[in-house]
Amino acid sequence: MPPELYVILVALLPVVELRGAIPLGVALGLSPWESFLWALLGNLLVVPLALGLLPWAVGLATRVPLLARAWRALEARVRLKGEEKIQRLGALGLFLFVAVPLPGTGAWSGAVLAVVLGLRRRYAFWALSLGVLAAGFIVLLLTGGAVAGLNYLR
Repeated sequence: MPPELYVILVALLPVVELRGAIPLGVALGLSPWESFLWALLGNLLVVPLALGLLPWAVGLATRVPLLARAWRALEARVRLKGEEKIQRLGALGLFLFVAVPLPGTGAWSGAVLAVVLGLRRRYAFWALSLGVLAAGFIVLLLTGGAVAGLNYLR
């Protein structure tokens, strides 16, 4: 399988997303920029997919009483915890949440957050997409710096 396909597939995965896909691409022999572009493509595919399917999946899952209670608990936790800043800032808060390249702050969790907070799909789409782009640039810079540092040590 070509390395580009591995990078796209890893970028599609929740939690790992492009934070793991860009370094993987470099480890597989792609340049940092190639890795960035393939990872960005893969992670951006998540945005419309998640925003389109999550509300449907939640509606389907909440027909089961146990899952309905779990969803209500998740909603309550999100609304009570530190997400009031994201609620207040709306799409800008969602962008900032996704743009920080930490585990658990990618396109998948951002889409769940958008659904829980009831953000309009078009605002959530652009916030998530731009957040993925920003996070990708940060990971690209970190990966490029690590590669340059390792090359310097040779």
